[in-house]
Amino acid sequence: MMHTISVYDPGHFHAALLLNQSNARVNRTIHVFAPPGRDVEKFIALIESFNSRDEDPTDWHLEHHIGPDALEALVAERPGGIVILAGRNGPRLALMHRLHDEGFHVLADKPWLTDSANLPHLEAITAKLPLAVDNMAGRHSAFAKLRNAVISTSAIFGELDTSAEQPALEFTSRHHLMKLVGGQPLQRPAWFYDSRIQGDGLVDIQSHYVDHAQWIVGEGHRFDIDSDVEIMAAERWTTPVPLDLFRESTGESAFPDYLSHAVEDDVLHLPCNGRIDYRMRGVRVRQYCDWGPREAEGGGDLQSFTARGTKAELTVESGPETGFQPEMCLHPDEALDLSAAAAQWRAAFPSLEITATEDGGHILRLPTKDQVGHDAQFPLMLDQFLDLVEADTWPADLMARIRTRYTLLARALDHCSAVK
Repeated sequence: MMHTISVYDPGHFHAALLLNQSNARVNRTIHVFAPPGRDVEKFIALIESFNSRDEDPTDWHLEHHIGPDALEALVAERPGGIVILAGRNGPRLALMHRLHDEGFHVLADKPWLTDSANLPHLEAITAKLPLAVDNMAGRHSAFAKLRNAVISTSAIFGELDTSAEQPALEFTSRHHLMKLVGGQPLQRPAWFYDSRIQGDGLVDIQSHYVDHAQWIVGEGHRFDIDSDVEIMAAERWTTPVPLDLFRESTGESAFPDYLSHAVEDDVLHLPCNGRIDYRMRGVRVRQYCDWGPREAEGGGDLQSFTARGTKAELTVESGPETGFQPEMCLHPDEALDLSAAAAQWRAAFPSLEITATEDGGHILRLPTKDQVGHDAQFPLMLDQFLDLVEADTWPADLMARIRTRYTLLARALDHCSAVK
């Protein structure tokens, strides 16, 4: 089946990454509907860079529909039945509701909301076809799949420890306002710094962590927010953004008027950091994310993950000590023979390397070529979405998982209304 795709108002590079590789199921003509401006210009330039690269170039033809009434043009012209959204998060659910009512399948970047006021739209678009699916490309990471395989090996890991004082699952990361993407400095739109549009530290990166927690504790489970989730604590705080950093990261000369409420003495106080503690199906989870001004030279985002089991602890680290490549370490409570488990894991991950450490732990490595990097995960996500479109069904577990994910984040935000 050949699909014609429209991209509406692409304000984030994730919209382009979905088209980072050619796809035999997608019509080579991609329709771009957007108001004029830098956001759509950057999207077009990125697609053109995919077409012109030396290795494995794409062959997309962009049909431009640029104008102030781009949404009405999309609905009226309807070149295809699929719409990709990535960019402004605040108005997203209302927009998705409109597209859903018009009969479009939508693949949308995270997060879908910046407050709880839009939850009625969430209920509507996850009640019936057409599809409304969020872009959780991280599920296509080979390293994440290996992590889950280890956790599910009860002979080695046991069960997630629900009795300990510490969380059984803990996600931590530091991202950066100035960073490199594809070797080039990422220039952010000015609205990225408006938490009412972009979302704050309790809904943005946190959406991925909720998805991973759901993946670990209930893959295939039909989640229910009221019976499966208990929010224990939540907090958010600001990162100071001086005017010179704002200029460098956006190309703008001054803070726009719509940010004046958060600016004091030429410093923007951005509420981009957050922590959420909750229980999901009885498993205690902690999610922590903060933002620094700029990544170190040759560096990237810092991320760590810990899963505490009744027989072992599993950690994943990515930072300067690991060359910004994920490194997994299994720490069993007592000496264990890993041979049977290793054979089981290698059936799915043939290149897996396991090295014993002096303290009785085991480092698990996948060669870089087998890890499925960040950019390569997005075309896989598009393929998965096309499978759902062709099946013409809303999987009940996926529908419930999405609804639960964003309701959890909205409730966490309401749980913590103040900003430190």
